Amino acid sequence: MNQEKSHLILIGMMGTGKTTVGRELSKKLKLEWKDTDQELEARFGCTIAEYFARAGEAAFRQEETRLLKMLLNGSPLLLTTGGGIVLKEENREMMREKGVVVQLFAEPEEIIRRLGRAADERPLLQGELHTKVYAIMKEREGLYDFADLTVDTTGRSVDGVVQEIVSFWEKAFKRRFHRLS
Repeated sequence: MNQEKSHLILIGMMGTGKTTVGRELSKKLKLEWKDTDQELEARFGCTIAEYFARAGEAAFRQEETRLLKMLLNGSPLLLTTGGGIVLKEENREMMREKGVVVQLFAEPEEIIRRLGRAADERPLLQGELHTKVYAIMKEREGLYDFADLTVDTTGRSVDGVVQEIVSFWEKAFKRRFHRLS
């Protein structure tokens, strides 16, 4: 496989299932799995919400970019990302160059349902959840479109989503491997 595109990267809005799908995908593909939000919380020694409150979103986005660069320059892995990682063109470009990118999508009402109880833990969802989710989706419209594959997770089982991504990954792997031989 081409070393440059050796990562499988999941992007998408919060609540689309990136962490849940990523956990299962890593088992299925036997790929090391890293989640940017979990990695940042470990580095910060606090939750992302606490870091946002203390340092602000701009500082968080800088740290997110720094971590993304480090991870994508390392050995092949499955990477699940925070929903806002696509806000910076630099991040989109790095992911496009270094990995096979899969966008997980869900209908707004499905996202609201999934996030309902955990909304307080997410700094961008403070206030009325329904309004915030629609506003974030509008703000990020088109920013996930660079993905190699988009999978709608609305009403689907984790296993079904995982299988669709595994099939795509295996085909992408074979195409790259075939070109190298």
